[in-house]
Amino acid sequence: QVQFVESGGGLVQPGRSLRLSCLASGSINDIYATGWYRQVPGGQRELVAVITSGGTTNYADSVKGRFLISRDNTKNTVYLQMDSLKPEDTAAYYCNKLPVGPWGQGTQVTVSS
Repeated sequence: QVQFVESGGGLVQPGRSLRLSCLASGSINDIYATGWYRQVPGGQRELVAVITSGGTTNYADSVKGRFLISRDNTKNTVYLQMDSLKPEDTAAYYCNKLPVGPWGQGTQVTVSS
């Protein structure tokens, strides 16, 4: 099964931006849909953005207009551009295909002044 490695997280101030990257261990050309998820301690993992192989995207209401998901099949990488970050975006972020396979380690995003 394809596995994913997330990177790009960090500590940022509210209103700033981050771009997360998700590198797949194999080709993502045949993966119909890939998503970014996030999870806060004690909470459930939440799907925040999805992109299909055809480029169709969908977003959770909480991030719509601020986050942008994209994929580069030549690099087997999925990105999440996060703008206008808010403290409530603080979470561990993961990527995975739909339906999900093995989970990676995730990357922590902390939004705080």
